[in-house]
Amino acid sequence: MRFAVESWAPEYGSPTEVGSEPEAGEGRVDPWVEADLAGWGPVVPSPLAAPLATLAFVDGVRRVEANVWISAPDGEVHQGICASYAAGAVRCDGRAQVVAVEVRRGLFAPADGADTIATRYGPFALKATLGADPDALTLRLQRAMGDLEAQVAHLAGEVDAVVVDGPLRSGHRGAGLVGYVKTHHTAYGPPVVREVVGRLAAGERTPILLLDGPSPRFSWYLRLPCEVRHPWAGVVRMELPADRSVTEAVALADRLARTLPAFASVPHKDPRAPQNLVPIGGLERELRHRLGDPALLVRALREAAAVGPRTS
Repeated sequence: MRFAVESWAPEYGSPTEVGSEPEAGEGRVDPWVEADLAGWGPVVPSPLAAPLATLAFVDGVRRVEANVWISAPDGEVHQGICASYAAGAVRCDGRAQVVAVEVRRGLFAPADGADTIATRYGPFALKATLGADPDALTLRLQRAMGDLEAQVAHLAGEVDAVVVDGPLRSGHRGAGLVGYVKTHHTAYGPPVVREVVGRLAAGERTPILLLDGPSPRFSWYLRLPCEVRHPWAGVVRMELPADRSVTEAVALADRLARTLPAFASVPHKDPRAPQNLVPIGGLERELRHRLGDPALLVRALREAAAVGPRTS
């Protein structure tokens, strides 16, 4: 396989912007599964809801090591990215312990003319994409990391719940899996949802919504302890697979509301406080360390490009 390493530093994105892929739309949202319109308001967790005794947090990190240009047999040249990504799990049961870490490296590019790149630090396995534009490449990397997170989630052992950083994806299966969404790109449900979010106190949640679609989910909003300077301060969105009764979902939502505020980060230690929970922040640092030295990896890629066709 013939390829060249782009001199443009990957942390600045791609030197070419060809196009973008639209976000997949959600299906119907039912906000009335726990409460009707008259009952929609901040929910104080039941005092009978005990905090979870053991839980695990799962997260992933990714890093683009280099942009590359691949020459196909017909002479066409197209773009790809070489990236490292990792996922891990930290178990919390009175103490925090990293119990699983998996690291992968990949070449994300259209299959035409591409193959696994062998380097002195291991192979960058080909992950074929449908397009060569930067958005398609990044999306494929994100999906690969999500798949790895799903694998790691099953390595956490026996816990009351596994909190996955980010929304639940198709590979996230299991009775104890919970999605934890820190950023809000989409507004779900009617205006009353946003109005109630703005009234939440720390440790309170909204009633549960049902998000329809290919993988139906229960979802709700929770406010973590923080200084409330605007209506969405310290607010996270939680998800559960809709494979249980509403009663079971409500019970777990209350227990999580009693549990997660204790793990909230603080601004002088984490710029993403309070949403970036302390175990997740620690796991991210460990995973980034496990990715390896980026300077050595890009040097190895340049060596492989100079050697010419070689696969593992």
